[in-house]
Amino acid sequence: MHSPTENRDTLTKRLTDTGLRPTPQREVVFKVILEKRTHPTADEIFAMVKAQMPTISLATVYNCLETLVQNGLVRQVNFDRAPTRYCPNLHEHAHFHDEVTGEVHDIEVPVELLSQLRALLPAGYDASAIELSFRGKASPLPGHN
Repeated sequence: MHSPTENRDTLTKRLTDTGLRPTPQREVVFKVILEKRTHPTADEIFAMVKAQMPTISLATVYNCLETLVQNGLVRQVNFDRAPTRYCPNLHEHAHFHDEVTGEVHDIEVPVELLSQLRALLPAGYDASAIELSFRGKASPLPGHN
């Protein structure tokens, strides 16, 4: 188990490795996203950060999120007519959006399938990323209606 100092040092290193200055605001926003792997919205992140840093503004949280996304430390997840969510999983994967609960779950996609999807592109095109999302609801388990 890591001590709080080790965790903070690791967080600071990840920020500085991308050329970012590790401000207290960036650190707390990034830490919340890494610890709360539920794909929170900016408002949810703001509420969690505000509990730790009462003077932070929503605008500062949005600025931190934009900077973290631009520097490849978190990804934006967008669904139609829904607030942007933030995902710390930087590996290629899909998302499942539960339309009943609003929860978002990571879905690991086999490398072979990603290769097959890339092969569908027209000749001369290369995808830098694949964004695949599923929408629906949890199915009842057999015998649990």
